[in-house]
Amino acid sequence: MTRPDADRAGHTQTLERTETKKPRLWRVLLLNDDYTPMDFVVMVLERYFRKTEQEAELIMLAVHHKGQGVAGVYTRDIAETKVAQVTQHARQEGHPLRVIAEPEEG
Repeated sequence: MTRPDADRAGHTQTLERTETKKPRLWRVLLLNDDYTPMDFVVMVLERYFRKTEQEAELIMLAVHHKGQGVAGVYTRDIAETKVAQVTQHARQEGHPLRVIAEPEEG
């Protein structure tokens, strides 16, 4: 969409409007391992992803039975920050929990 606009000297110029796109979303995934306790995964989901206890338990069970679970969907910067925070916390507690972010399909 364009509209003419006059500058101070009376010259007409065309201004173009660009449409902004919504940022691409990224899924934060927790990956299964044989060592990280289920209670720790539930706590991570509650603390870092603001899940209720019931939601956290369902996601934890998906991780346990299916190999991965979606903790949340965010813009890239937020997803990467959550991955870093959870990974750091897991390592401090001695757990090998793997957390990744991947672009959402669509």
